[in-house]
Amino acid sequence: MRNNFVSTRHIRTLLFLLPVLAQFTCKAQPTPVPNGFAHNDYLHKHPLFDALSNGFVNIEADIFLRGNKLVVAHVFPYFKSKKTLESLYFKPLYQRVTEHNGQVFANYSKPVILMIDIKTGAEHTYRVLVPLLEKYRSMLTRMENGKIIYSAVTVVLSGHKPYNLIEGNPRRLAFIDEDLRKISRDSAMLNLFPMASCKYSHVLSWGGIGPIPSRQRQRLRDYVAMAHELGSKVRLWASPENKAVWDELLLDGVDLINTDQLANLRKYLNSNPVVLAKAD
Repeated sequence: MRNNFVSTRHIRTLLFLLPVLAQFTCKAQPTPVPNGFAHNDYLHKHPLFDALSNGFVNIEADIFLRGNKLVVAHVFPYFKSKKTLESLYFKPLYQRVTEHNGQVFANYSKPVILMIDIKTGAEHTYRVLVPLLEKYRSMLTRMENGKIIYSAVTVVLSGHKPYNLIEGNPRRLAFIDEDLRKISRDSAMLNLFPMASCKYSHVLSWGGIGPIPSRQRQRLRDYVAMAHELGSKVRLWASPENKAVWDELLLDGVDLINTDQLANLRKYLNSNPVVLAKAD
């Protein structure tokens, strides 16, 4: 009788859990939010996965070269760390690309941007990064014979940028995040800078209270127009995290809204008519 009782109890538990398990196994993929940028993604509880579960397709990771390892961290990792660029980002991205028929999201055919912010020496760090890029070449956007071949993941380098090594490589697997204030109109650089960024306070002092000064708005729009002429997306980092600022940035043509508040920005972008209009 005791064995029958245990068996019946287990069956009842399984029957109770089946609908719950079905929600996880059959859960639809999140709606991608192309205008969102997951700033310092590695600081979230679940690096990469929190961003992806909120639909973010632009994700940032800071790296330090420690010995011969590329460690993901906010400050220099003086002690050993298992949080490497490969383990936190490249391996899980590759797994998703394999599972979703060559895409990070099954419902999003454009590349996911992985911004790698280099915190140590540009050229030395990049030389260690190159073998990792080559290892995952099959999923990376690349340059071949002067033409960009888009793939599931586009790597964009920020921070200490190895301009000469990138520009001089005709088969490169990484691109540059240019300083928005220094972006050039030189058409020869079109394939080097898919993104142009700078600190919010370098362009705007308005914090979202009251109307934005017209001179500041025009300054931002001029920078945006220049970047868009070169095919670069625009991002302002360290921007105030409030609806008024987000509204203004989108109205002025800023492509990527920088945030540490993934869920809040996702909800905002998924209900914003300006975003829907840009997507068309």
